[in-house]
This record gives sequence, C-alpha cells and structure tokens, in this order.
Amino acid sequence: MLTELFEKSQKISFEEMEETILKAYKLLESERILKEINGLTVNEDLILCSPANIEYCTIIGDIHGDLDTLQEILKQINFEDRIKNKRNKIVFLGDYGDRGEKSPEVYYVILRLKIEYKDNIILLRGNHEAPPELMAYPHDLPLFLIEKFGNKGHEIYLQMRKLFEKFYLALVVLDKFIVLHGGIPSKASSLEDIAKARIIHPKKSLLEEILWNDPMEMEGIEDSYRGVGKLFGIDITEKFLKRNNLMLLIRGHEPAREGYYITHNNMVITVFSRKGPPYFNQKAAFLDIKIDELNSKEDIIKFIKVI
Repeated sequence: MLTELFEKSQKISFEEMEETILKAYKLLESERILKEINGLTVNEDLILCSPANIEYCTIIGDIHGDLDTLQEILKQINFEDRIKNKRNKIVFLGDYGDRGEKSPEVYYVILRLKIEYKDNIILLRGNHEAPPELMAYPHDLPLFLIEKFGNKGHEIYLQMRKLFEKFYLALVVLDKFIVLHGGIPSKASSLEDIAKARIIHPKKSLLEEILWNDPMEMEGIEDSYRGVGKLFGIDITEKFLKRNNLMLLIRGHEPAREGYYITHNNMVITVFSRKGPPYFNQKAAFLDIKIDELNSKEDIIKFIKVI
C-alpha cells in the first residue's frame, strides 16, 4: 500500500493532483467546522489532545522534497500497522516542499495520507507554507510544479496556496508538550494566543513568530538573523511552558547535523527530517513518542529516531 502510493506519486497527472488538493481542502475545512478530529479538539489553528486519547505520537520534521527519507521514516514506524489504531497520530511539522526536486510528490503523498487516514494524520504549517508576505526565499515550489505539470503547474500552485491556509499551527498534548514549526511567540502567554495567531495577523506578529522563530542560548528576545521572526531565550520558553502546564516544545525549522538537537535546558527539541543538498546533513531524525512513557522532559531522548 505505502510502496504503491510512493510509486504513484512519480506519475500523477494534473487532474489527480487537483482532485487531491480539493479533497484535502474540504477535509481540513470540515475538521474546523466540526471542531474535532476523532477525540481531539480543534480550536481554530490549534489542536488539543488529552493524553488519554493518544497512544503513539510520531513527529516528522521538515521534509523539503526528500521523498526517499519520508518513505524510510514511514517504513521504520511500520506505518500500515500503526494507522490501524486511530489513537496513533502522525504529526508533520510543515516545510513539505521547496529546495527538493520531489516537492510535488511529497505534497501528493502527505495529502493522500491525510485523505485516507484522516484520524491519524495531522498537518502543520511551516514557513514554506506561509502567507505571501511571510514566505521563505527561495521559494521554488512553483518551478517544481511547472516541471511536473507544464503550464498547468501554476494553476496547481494557486490551489495549494489556498490549502496552506487550512494547515494547523500547533498541536498540544495536555500536560506533555506543544508541537509547532518555528518557535514560541515572544508575546504569547496562553494557548489561545496560538489558536488565534492567523486570525489576528498582521496586527500582531504571533503567526510570523510561530512560523519563523528560533531558540537561542540566551535570555529575552532579539531580532532574527533570518530577517523575519525572532530569536527567543530560555526564559521565554520556560515562562510559556510553565503557564500552560507543559514540559516540552517540539519544533522543526532548523537543519541539524545529527538530525536533531536539544536546547533550553532540555525544554526544546528540534527535529529535521531530510537529508542532502542544500542542507547537506547526513542524518535525518524524527520522534516516535509513547505518550504514557513521557513523564519528564528528559524522557524525550529515548524517543528520538535517527536514520
């Protein structure tokens, strides 16, 4: 089943891609209307989950068109067995495309997985799925789509831009962790700030910072070297997690030589799930967390998988 999906992604037609985007859009829209995903609560762009409603939580970082590594990760978790239990969730941290020639194929695969296994798959938004004014550069997804679908590639891209607005910003497993792409916004205090970030954009920089922020070993907030977003210190992390009774921030956004790195006194873990140029990291990582075995922030180390 999984092998066939990855093989099919290499041969998809314009019509198949268009149909897949439309189905995914309607599905994500319906989740927001129903405010629920099989026991998980949907509050605008935030998904809230009781530990009792989740068994395994697999967290996959930036993919950036690396189709082969994505396939290997899903094989390693025995995907076809894992998704038989709806309490097992697979969370993607965003940045599915750009900087990898298989970007259209990766989007096709993750969207088909969402359509077929809607209760198991959660799609978050990265800075490479940002609104136009916050979009990462270089943004070469449109070029890959034109290579794949010819002149109709631009039409597919416009449809995908609408779809990006339906991807979530964060998932929270209560009393455990928050998962998002970039980092904690400097002026966020509550989970409601995360839930409403897109709605109040651009009046406040919450959306920008969720998609673009990076942790640094310092205190306070500084402007980011990226030219957008902020660098946030250990005090920002500690304050937000404490206020919301959480142990960990799990995020992507940054390449890591070993596929992951841990910072902010074990409160922040970064996972990056692709290999090769332009990042040239030889290892990719993901998390495969048994929720009832995560009882402290130090426990996270045993759930890191490196390939």
